[in-house]
Amino acid sequence: MADQIPLYPVRNAAGAAAPNRKRAAYYSAAGPGPGADRRGRYQLEDESAHLDEMPLMMSEEGFENEEGDYHTLPRARLTRRRGGLEWFVCGGWKFLCSSCCDWLINICQRKKELKARTVWLGCPEKCEEKHPRNSIKNQKYNVFTFIPGVLYEQFKFFLNLYFLVVSCSQFVPALKIGYLYTYWAPLGFVLAVTVVREAIDEFRRFQRDKDVNSQLYSKLTVRGKVQVKSSDIQVGDLIIVEKNQRIPSDMVFLRTSEKAGSCFIRTDQLDGETDWKLKVAVSCTQRLPALGEDCDPPIHESLSIENTLWASTVVASGTVIGVVIYTGKETRSVMNTSNPKNKVGLLDLELNQLTKALFLALVALSVVMVTLQGFVGPWYRNLFRFLLLFSYIIPISLRVNLDMGKAAYGWMMMKDENIPGTVVRTSTIPEELGRLVYLLTDKTGTLTQNEMVFKRLHLGTVSYGTDTMDEIQSHLMNSYSQVHSQAAGNTPGSAPLRRAPSSAPKIRKSVSSRIHEAVKALALCHNVTPVYESRAGVTGETEFAEADQDFSDENRTYQASSPDEVALVQWTESVGLTLVSRDLTSMQLRTPGGQILTFCVLQMFPFTSESKRMGVIVRDESTAEITFYMKGADTAMAAIVQYNDWLEEECGNMAREGLRTLVVARRALTEEQYQDFESRYSQAKLSVHDRMLKVAAVVESLEREMELLCLTGVEDQLQADVRPTLEMLRNAGIKIWMLTGDKLETATCIAKSSHLVSRTQDIHVFRPVASRGEAHLELNALRRKHDCALVISGDSLEVCLKYYQHELVELACQCPAVVCCRCSPTQKAHVVKLLQQHTGRRTCAVGDGGNDVSMIQAADCGIGIEGKEGRQASLAADFSITQFRHIGRLLVVHGRNSYKRSAALGQFVMHRGLIISTMQAVFSSVFYFASVPLYQGFLMVGYATVYTMFPVFSLVLDQDVKPEMAMLYPELYKDLTKGRALSFKTFLIWVLISIYQGAILMYGALVLFESEFVHVVAISFTALILTELLMVALTVRTWHWLMVVAELLSLGCYVASLAFLNEYFDVAFITSATFLWKVSAVTVVSCLPLYVLKYLRRKLSPPRYSKLTS
Repeated sequence: MADQIPLYPVRNAAGAAAPNRKRAAYYSAAGPGPGADRRGRYQLEDESAHLDEMPLMMSEEGFENEEGDYHTLPRARLTRRRGGLEWFVCGGWKFLCSSCCDWLINICQRKKELKARTVWLGCPEKCEEKHPRNSIKNQKYNVFTFIPGVLYEQFKFFLNLYFLVVSCSQFVPALKIGYLYTYWAPLGFVLAVTVVREAIDEFRRFQRDKDVNSQLYSKLTVRGKVQVKSSDIQVGDLIIVEKNQRIPSDMVFLRTSEKAGSCFIRTDQLDGETDWKLKVAVSCTQRLPALGEDCDPPIHESLSIENTLWASTVVASGTVIGVVIYTGKETRSVMNTSNPKNKVGLLDLELNQLTKALFLALVALSVVMVTLQGFVGPWYRNLFRFLLLFSYIIPISLRVNLDMGKAAYGWMMMKDENIPGTVVRTSTIPEELGRLVYLLTDKTGTLTQNEMVFKRLHLGTVSYGTDTMDEIQSHLMNSYSQVHSQAAGNTPGSAPLRRAPSSAPKIRKSVSSRIHEAVKALALCHNVTPVYESRAGVTGETEFAEADQDFSDENRTYQASSPDEVALVQWTESVGLTLVSRDLTSMQLRTPGGQILTFCVLQMFPFTSESKRMGVIVRDESTAEITFYMKGADTAMAAIVQYNDWLEEECGNMAREGLRTLVVARRALTEEQYQDFESRYSQAKLSVHDRMLKVAAVVESLEREMELLCLTGVEDQLQADVRPTLEMLRNAGIKIWMLTGDKLETATCIAKSSHLVSRTQDIHVFRPVASRGEAHLELNALRRKHDCALVISGDSLEVCLKYYQHELVELACQCPAVVCCRCSPTQKAHVVKLLQQHTGRRTCAVGDGGNDVSMIQAADCGIGIEGKEGRQASLAADFSITQFRHIGRLLVVHGRNSYKRSAALGQFVMHRGLIISTMQAVFSSVFYFASVPLYQGFLMVGYATVYTMFPVFSLVLDQDVKPEMAMLYPELYKDLTKGRALSFKTFLIWVLISIYQGAILMYGALVLFESEFVHVVAISFTALILTELLMVALTVRTWHWLMVVAELLSLGCYVASLAFLNEYFDVAFITSATFLWKVSAVTVVSCLPLYVLKYLRRKLSPPRYSKLTS
């Protein structure tokens, strides 16, 4: 146990290099093809260097020339680069500042480099280095940073910082205007709500972390098993993890209770994928007779990704023992976690601009007052007092009302019975759902179900579809019955004959033998494992029985890393060849006749996104034949298989039908060939540097002149109601782009079948381009097309973005639909960012898999679908839904309502502040520009809270049309993208209303009061409250019973409080009839004209929605 085993860090050798290469080569063309030598072409671009001065013509003139005449396009003026002082003034200073800040941040946050480490098994105290604690910490703050952190987050906003300065100024005697609580009470309320909300979230995070960190695990020591908390696990500990238990840290898999020496783990918490992953124990430790026994000879065995168990995954079968190599902050799951950007809604940005405009108005009004005063005495002090008096122009309750409104919208979405399972994960941007112009969607699992059904088997000369599968079954039965009869005819004692590839001339095989070979290849070449549920009463791990005794078909499920693989194995089962058992070293197939065929698995080459293929070398136990089977994408396999004249054409045909294709091939090996390969392969696997490249090179030596067996076609079915949903979104004015990693033909077919591209619409397929000149010609060809959908591959997209970024986006945005195929995850995110930069419009990304997360996080609004690929996209998204069809209601009903309600609420809250500031300005003007407050103490606090808060907030329940009507007429959504509900025009209308009403209320009260000033306060304040309640009623379009309750409650609160406000009101006066008629007269004059104007506008120029409701 005390033996040192040097462990080369898995994340350095395989975990870091592989993803980088994966990203670099993601979906690039393999083998000879248009994209294979793209880098070389980029370097040999001298012939098109003259194009530097020749931009694409974006006007109609200049396109009358022939396609090849791009040399005759007019030359552009070369833009002179700014230099020196001009560069610094025109934005250079910003660049320098940001560069310096980035440099300082990198210095401060420099991460510790991970080096090769020596781990002492079971003796963590012998580790010389210090390693981080194995505790999970998702909290934002600690005890000391909580209050400062929350306050900083609040006061970095202009609105709150302004009110903090205003409130602090009341501690200066010369600037004091009223009671301290007049200013501190609203600010304190806002901060208290925020602090309490943050504290609750923080406490929940603390509880979750505590639960995870206090989970108990068994640790192996010299004294036996010891229980240890997850947070106390150290590097070098030998940890036992039971079935269905979370793996606490990154470990090397040493031993398992499973006889096969392997186990399954669930990674849905790590990468969101729902399929199980097979992990293999290190063979030297799995073979040890018992734990704790030392082995004398030193062992050198290479470790790979298969031997690792990642933190936050769950053991799905058996009990495992592992040695801890990385803990806490150094685990893969923590290092791959990036903090997504905080998304801010467009409505919030627009309101922030209006707030700044109000601040300028506040300063201007204060300067005017001081100017009219004649700058008498300490004018700067008077200026500051006026700034304080009119500070209600900028309402502090704006953010509170909007945040509470957003929470209400989120609750409504989650409670909507028509879209069950919807989860709002980002509560700050529900209004964004009402402003979308571009919807970017994934294909597999989003528009389609990710449920694969086997549809086509093509053997070159003959093709079988779903209606002719019974022929395959009969061919297979005949073939196996002949093989069985031949085997029975052999003498029982004779040794199995070993057939080698003969050099004799090839004889054309019968259809039966070709089908037999093809089906056998599909049944053997995969990473599928049959899993049998343990029977009732049998505890512990799943037990596999020998031979065919206990393999009941009803009890079997298949586990694999891809649904395509499962579909193929299920199909071979349906035609008679069933995979009944599988472990690391063998596979067993059951023939149509019931015999069990055993194959020894000699080597396994898993699928990678670089190779786009997977392979297996097996030995048939009955004949001792060694065969290398391989299957993969047509682009990868075309160069590997022997020459044929049908593969490329049939792949295109199947793709046009919307089928996902796989090419299957094989190669027979002699024992000598295999032994030679194995020695080179083992040597490559033991190398420390460039292991992946050396291993790939050895495997490629086998991939030559392989016999092409068949081509398979698997269909991915469309999700429910995809067509009507896309139709509705198109009618709503939303442009839909499909970004997929699938091949061009399949993507085009799905675009047509889902009605993303209508049947009558032309499709312009962007030809593969590799140079600037080719891109120039293709873009010119696209420019000539009108109203046609664009289909472009990831490789061509990359070239065009390098040279003609602006032109490509401009042309693509004019297309009714765009399909980008062979897109990598980074390209998807890049397309989203380009749309945001070039159009300035709001984008929404929809996806269901881990490869869509970057696109979802880059978009203004991300929607994740919980699908077959797991929950990673759903967890990373702002909104999570269960089916694509729910998007229609989410946008057209909830998004539309959220935006219109928030726009009305924001403007009404501003109106509430403007009207009282107008009254203050009129009051000060009449009384010789004195900086004296009109209302003091509780009147100001009550006005912003109990007297008007409920009716104003009840606007979040308002709706202009019923949900059914909004779904029936999605064209209503188009108006929202223009932002007319909240603009400078609507804002100015509200400003004019506020000035008119404020002036009427103040002048009316001054004209009608008789003797005492306190009567002015009573008349004007009561009329103000009534005006606000009537204005809410004027703004409401559809009444809700809660709105009526809010109106009556507020009025009741005000009437009840009159009895306690003796210092502000004369009780004898307010109970008289004179007071009532004066208040009524002032209120009618302030509100009646607006009601008349609204009625006339509804009659003469009704809004679009009113035509539907009438």
